[in-house]
Amino acid sequence: MKVTLAIHGGAGNILKKNMAPERIAAYEKALAETLHAAYDLLKRGGSALDAVEQAVCLLEDCPLFNAGRGAVLNALGEHEMDASMMDGKSGAAGAVTMVQQIKNPISLARAVMEKTPHVFIGGQGAEDFARSIGMPLMDKTYFHDEYRYRQWEKLRHTTTVSLDHNVSGNEKKFGTVGAVAFDAQGNLAAATSTGGMMNKMKGRIGDSPLIGVATYANNESCAISCTGHGEIFIKQVVAYDIHCLMQYKGMSLREACNFVVNQKLVQVKGEGGLIAIDKNGEVEIVFNTPGMFRAMKTAAKEAVAIFR
Repeated sequence: MKVTLAIHGGAGNILKKNMAPERIAAYEKALAETLHAAYDLLKRGGSALDAVEQAVCLLEDCPLFNAGRGAVLNALGEHEMDASMMDGKSGAAGAVTMVQQIKNPISLARAVMEKTPHVFIGGQGAEDFARSIGMPLMDKTYFHDEYRYRQWEKLRHTTTVSLDHNVSGNEKKFGTVGAVAFDAQGNLAAATSTGGMMNKMKGRIGDSPLIGVATYANNESCAISCTGHGEIFIKQVVAYDIHCLMQYKGMSLREACNFVVNQKLVQVKGEGGLIAIDKNGEVEIVFNTPGMFRAMKTAAKEAVAIFR
């Protein structure tokens, strides 16, 4: 049985002319290392759930990406992180929102899925749950990144909400990380994690922790992780919409992804993209922005890319 993995680190107005060569190399190295580690787990017989969790944890640990250690700051200069995960075999799902001291929010989302009767837990309750199961809480200084802090300082006395990693606007990115996997048992899984929008209102929740919006997996159709303008992705219920187009209209994964990302989202000025794998292990990576941090691997093909 073949295994397949795809990961992303956000999409947006990512242009080669605006990125220093050493920064491009750093992103490519981080994507490749994450891809290989999680794919090797799959090749050794690991589950799709284990693979997407490992991939997202590695991306959360890398300050280049807007999740975990690289999370952006809200209007009060705080980190509020979101994550979600779904198991295509059982339909089980878990999500957390507004966590501030969790090193790997995606692991807490999995714990919600596997250790509670709930799907979605937020804020202090989520951190209390983490403590109760022995998950270490990090000091808030762990999440401090000087690059992110300088970005926030440019916006802190304004009402501007930035979708950028580069607040100047040259490098507008929807900073979310995610992974989708197809394992040797034919099971699918998806996971997504984010720090949200720079200078967002305290308590703002985007698409990343919402099952059916940024994250969805069903062994009958596909596994999807999205990145984009969260408010629009929420209103369009993007991930579940693709599943429905496949399940009820008989579209292929490619047809469904292209229809949603390049037609439906474009009509409502919804910028972003997604990674997806269907029930046969076929991959699609679709985005309507100039660039997307992405990588995929099958037995026959491997790709790491940033620009269109």
